[in-house]
Amino acid sequence: MSHLNLASAKLGAQAVQCSDDSFASMDRLLQDHPAVWKEDVYDDFGKWMDGWESKRRRSGGFDWCVIKLAVPGQIDRFTVDTSYFTGNYPPGAQVWGAIGDEQPSATSDRWVPLSDILSLQGDSQQDAQCLDKAGVYQWIRFDMYPDGGVARLRVYGKAVVERSGDDSIELSALVNGGRITAYSDAHYGNVEAVLTAGRGTDMGDGWETKRRREPGNEWLIIELGVPGQIGEIEIDTAHFKGNFPGGFTIQAADMPALGDQAIVTQAMFWDEIVPFNALTADSIHRFDVAPTGRVTHIKVNSIPDGGMSRIRAFGRPDHG
Repeated sequence: MSHLNLASAKLGAQAVQCSDDSFASMDRLLQDHPAVWKEDVYDDFGKWMDGWESKRRRSGGFDWCVIKLAVPGQIDRFTVDTSYFTGNYPPGAQVWGAIGDEQPSATSDRWVPLSDILSLQGDSQQDAQCLDKAGVYQWIRFDMYPDGGVARLRVYGKAVVERSGDDSIELSALVNGGRITAYSDAHYGNVEAVLTAGRGTDMGDGWETKRRREPGNEWLIIELGVPGQIGEIEIDTAHFKGNFPGGFTIQAADMPALGDQAIVTQAMFWDEIVPFNALTADSIHRFDVAPTGRVTHIKVNSIPDGGMSRIRAFGRPDHG
């Protein structure tokens, strides 16, 4: 499955400082929704643009933006999106990273290059592989050479969170490293939203399958961000009223590192930790779980089909 966007504003990433954002706020660089164009819309600074845009440089140097990722992580790749920036995009860009909790200054010697210098085009997307996929980075500095506007920066990778102790946490949360590894169908919505914080904003903010026209049921598999002993499951059907599942079950297992596809073939044999329970519309449902032992993966069976807004597995970390 795809990597997590560690620079997602919805997950808590923040643009904390920049050299200049005279035309368009640095905060827009991290918005989760695709950039939009608003014809004939102007504000006090000029044409409204959905992204980060600096003023025209009349001296040397370049513009930069410091970003705190939603959670520390190992970075796989970047996407630089210049949607709707046509005569005002930067010809080049580069991504740098820094490790540690303390925010580095823009000129700190903690910054290391995480991408080559990228050649950008207007109204397009440029992908780049991370030069260091092993390091665990909390901070990003995005440089534009020399100035201009960029709609979105995506930083894809895997959250790396150290958790221990006896306190119960949300083992499955995206910000704790949880991820969707496989599913039978995700025709509508955004399947990864089931692991995000809060309640869904609308029906598109969750996992919804198409109408099932054959026997069986839909399912998805979650790799817990933190292996643990599950004590409670929460299923939220927020905004799903005529299309929530009739019910669900949950299976679980402590799996070795077999690879996502191999785990799918094993999942049908996993132990059931939550038996069939009916679901209702637009509601939060909580279920206590008998002691499970250490769990790394859960399989959620949606019977027979439908939509769920959030799926949460709470428990005590158990790193084995």
